[in-house]
Amino acid sequence: MESEVKLAFATKEELFGIIDNEWFSDFCLDTAPKEAVKITNTYYDTPDRAFMKKGGSIRVRVYENEDGKRFEQTVKYGGGVTEGLHQRYEWNVDISTDKCDLSKFKKMAEEADDPTDLFNEILEDIDTDNLVALCSIEIERTTYMFGFGDSMMEACFDYGVIEGNDKKDVICELEIELESGDVVDLKDMAQFIIDNTEGKPYNKSKFQRAISLLDNSDNES
Repeated sequence: MESEVKLAFATKEELFGIIDNEWFSDFCLDTAPKEAVKITNTYYDTPDRAFMKKGGSIRVRVYENEDGKRFEQTVKYGGGVTEGLHQRYEWNVDISTDKCDLSKFKKMAEEADDPTDLFNEILEDIDTDNLVALCSIEIERTTYMFGFGDSMMEACFDYGVIEGNDKKDVICELEIELESGDVVDLKDMAQFIIDNTEGKPYNKSKFQRAISLLDNSDNES
């Protein structure tokens, strides 16, 4: 189960200004400047969005920096969102290209954190040979590791723009993902940042925001 908190910021300066705070070094395990990684997320579904109707998403992610490219395929499903805390089942596999191929998940280790039987169940009755790209999102991500309480967290500073139907939606958010430990520590860390910055809990995923633009619907705040 993936557990992460999303905090939205009004400007890029506010977001990255966190790094300059004195308290940042108290929780950050390595405050040395980090290289931003370009990330391209492409989301797939059937033409009638059968997987999305089940509450899931299929993503191919391309990581790109000066060392080259890395490709990862992800399926997310279910879960819920409360005050910026997102919790979902998630399955990941490394792949060799940016092409979507769900057959790669057949090689998932049985000891995967989230159950493979659930993964197989949610793909039932979906024509996975008929997947098409719905949308793509590009961001730049700068990542630091946090320690808080008895837990380890990945703090991702994300900045980018979603475009669709001649509209734009700016991504300016901090994702704090629990790597190990207790979700209570994650929530406490997020609250500490909220108390010391202009960040606001955000309940909408990047994928949902992209779909809103495609469908020409209003964005949630």
